[in-house]
Amino acid sequence: MSHTRPTDLRRPLTLRDVSEACGVSEMTVSRVLRNREDVSPATREKVQTAARALGYVPNKIAGGLASQQVNLVAVIVPSLSNMVFPEVLSGISAALGDTGLQPVFGVTGYKAEKEEEVLYEMLSWRPSGAIIAGLEHTDAARAMLENAGIPIVEIMDSDGTPIDSVVGISHRAAGMQMAEAIVAAGYRRIGFLGTKMTDDHRARKRLQGLTDGLAEHGLELIDTEFYTGGSALKKGREMTETILARNPDLDFLYYSNDMIGAGGLLYCLEKGYDVPGKLGLAGFNGVDFLEGLPMQLATIDACRYEIGVQAANLIAGKETGGLIGGHRIELTPELVPGDTIRKA
Repeated sequence: MSHTRPTDLRRPLTLRDVSEACGVSEMTVSRVLRNREDVSPATREKVQTAARALGYVPNKIAGGLASQQVNLVAVIVPSLSNMVFPEVLSGISAALGDTGLQPVFGVTGYKAEKEEEVLYEMLSWRPSGAIIAGLEHTDAARAMLENAGIPIVEIMDSDGTPIDSVVGISHRAAGMQMAEAIVAAGYRRIGFLGTKMTDDHRARKRLQGLTDGLAEHGLELIDTEFYTGGSALKKGREMTETILARNPDLDFLYYSNDMIGAGGLLYCLEKGYDVPGKLGLAGFNGVDFLEGLPMQLATIDACRYEIGVQAANLIAGKETGGLIGGHRIELTPELVPGDTIRKA
């Protein structure tokens, strides 16, 4: 079944749009979407399929509210446990502080179907805008965002085509930047340690950038070690022990984030590895706790706080010259060599 989207993306979808798409009365559509029992299974499925394809989200706010919109900004991120997104949220909160807009946070656990559920619930309260991490979404989530009739800002990543506005960095470029630094310092046998790559699109793009950057110098990754689960220090220690046991002659380990990188660094120092002389290490994100380690881990500052500020400014209409939507802000990540890469 094909469904055409309304041409005016600033007009939220209505029951009539769903009714016209599936050839069922508005009253029946309403019954289905309110989970009433008095509708046949076939009709129910027809309505739900059309609503999902269109990206229709019921309106849960009081019918008498004049603006039919509330002063909330939906903010949807994959995690609050890896020290990265709390800084993004701090930037968003700071920028919205004087606007009368209040951020409301939802967490997806890097799961596309969970993002869909969170988005559906949040949009049903008719927020004034939405900030959502990443550019990869299910078809249903994309349809909801395209037809929400509010400013949408996708954050963290600029490698792709945004729905509306985007604020982020190129993770592929960050991976290439790290490859250049590794090769310039004379390392040649490189391993990558990272997250479950099917769910973490940005880590996958960094790995691709690293691989492409090494290829330009005639090098290939020697080994990779992936994990599922939280970005914990303990996990970093375990993964580092595993990859070095398998390939003891590796001379550089690039981690997909600073937390596992810090665990790896602590393991290597404990075991007496010559860091950075014989073994170099680097992470990604530039989180503050790196300054408290025995050696400072090399990393790339991913501009997290600034991304939050800029995204919130777009939602609030600050510094846009009155233009709503369609903004592209790409920030430049900074390599912080720390103490774990040999001086070139």
